[in-house]
Amino acid sequence: MAKMTVRSTFALDRETVDSLDRLARRWQVSKSEALRRVVNVASAVEEMDASSDALAALDELQQLLALDEERAEAWVQRIRAERATSQP
Repeated sequence: MAKMTVRSTFALDRETVDSLDRLARRWQVSKSEALRRVVNVASAVEEMDASSDALAALDELQQLLALDEERAEAWVQRIRAERATSQP
């Protein structure tokens, strides 16, 4: 169980309270623990959405630069060659 460090009061509608009660019973944990789990999962999903946004931005940039697989590989080879020649 997580170590409690902050107490908070929330006003929730009846439907949300009922859902929280059902989850807590199903998972056999306190309502606080059920709420912590739900918040953690929602946070993880949000992070995945943010990374999806970053990937979408990268895709858009690659399209704007007309960066196909062949051009990208040529760039990688060029960079590797430059690094190899600059090594002491």
